[in-house]
Amino acid sequence: MRTISTIHRYSFVALCVLLPGLAASEPALTTGCQDCHGVDGLAAENLDAPVIAGMPAVHIEEAIYAYRDGARQCRYEPLMCETVLHTSDERIANLAEHYAAQKRDSSKEDYDEALAARGEKIHAKLCSQCHLKPDDPAVADALGIPLHGQRGVYLRYALQSYQDGRRENLLDAMAEKLKQVDSDDIEALVNYYASY
Repeated sequence: MRTISTIHRYSFVALCVLLPGLAASEPALTTGCQDCHGVDGLAAENLDAPVIAGMPAVHIEEAIYAYRDGARQCRYEPLMCETVLHTSDERIANLAEHYAAQKRDSSKEDYDEALAARGEKIHAKLCSQCHLKPDDPAVADALGIPLHGQRGVYLRYALQSYQDGRRENLLDAMAEKLKQVDSDDIEALVNYYASY
């Protein structure tokens, strides 16, 4: 069971109360997250941040715990890691449910149709068993997060981080599949996911 000190819990509550810009309809829930991910999880104001709208709650929880416990490094030190360090298990569950309930939309990024077609084949061969579309009825039971509609800059960063060890592969199968992917394949996948 994951636990954090009472001091950390109160520190995060204080942080949420003091930070400005919270919509009245979202009482302190998304403060600390919305500056990068937005209240809706589409990260419209920060194109480097991952889109988390429509991601199954269990995957959002796993990601926050990975940052909080140090298994995943922060891209922009120290904002993400500092924010989640003070996040209680209850708040993590609430955030996960909130963002899971948001609708995933297209990333609205330009993409190359030929590369997208090639990426679709790579996805079908290597990724499709674990990474379903956000609107797939079985997405909550999938092993991986939905990648369709995710931003290219984040996908490139994440895939390269898994390949070079900056991120821990949670499954041996994923590590093995990533050995079959080169930089050209990553670009094809990025274009395919942008075509959603």
